Amino acid sequence: MAIPDADPIVFDLGTGLRYFGATQPQDGSFRGACLLTHLHWDHTQGLPFFTPMLKPGAQFDVYAPVQEDGRSVAEVFEATIHPPLFPISVSQFPGDFRFHDVADEEFDLGPVHVTARLVPHVGNTLGYRIEWNGISVAYLSDHQQPYDGSMRASDGALELARGVDLLIHDSQYTQDEFEMKFNWGHCTVDYAVWFAREAGAKRLALFHHDPTRHDDAIDAIRDCATTAGSLVGVEVIAAREGLIVRLD
Repeated sequence: MAIPDADPIVFDLGTGLRYFGATQPQDGSFRGACLLTHLHWDHTQGLPFFTPMLKPGAQFDVYAPVQEDGRSVAEVFEATIHPPLFPISVSQFPGDFRFHDVADEEFDLGPVHVTARLVPHVGNTLGYRIEWNGISVAYLSDHQQPYDGSMRASDGALELARGVDLLIHDSQYTQDEFEMKFNWGHCTVDYAVWFAREAGAKRLALFHHDPTRHDDAIDAIRDCATTAGSLVGVEVIAAREGLIVRLD
């Protein structure tokens, strides 16, 4: 996210981090932060390819959920990004990765206020709410719908999304897919629309599309969700690579 008078903030560390890194300073002057929801591969595998960290002086603060096994986030990354899986370990990068273990708490990143809450998924997972100058965004990338398919949500999840200008929310499954994968840690598009309405979010960005979904299928899902959202007062869009949403 680009916020005036603030260092850049990214959500998660997927492969898109490489492309973001190419637009950032490569001379060691980079400063930024990541709000990491959880440590599954699809959310972390971009980290060792973040080129600004190849220069001394660069700093990247990574905020991530406390781990159930007692290890720190720094220890987990050090144990997974190292030879022979990667040529060097995280601690050997010229730039400085600074890892922060987070649970249900609030903190500031410069002028930006961040609220973190643990949300249902597979393993400890955070959702985030950021607020700046009266503008609010919530990010719940992986959010487990109740196993029985009902429309209920935790108090913490609803707190994050209450009245936000933009809610970026998991929408991986159709109803039929959810019946087969009800305990995989995700939710249906219908649940995402319900959750946005329940929280009073102004705009919903459908996110975490199933990796087997092609563009035409996403367009069809978006069109159905847009119609459903219009009936309950929620504007619905489908997140896509390169999409820019401006909030004033």
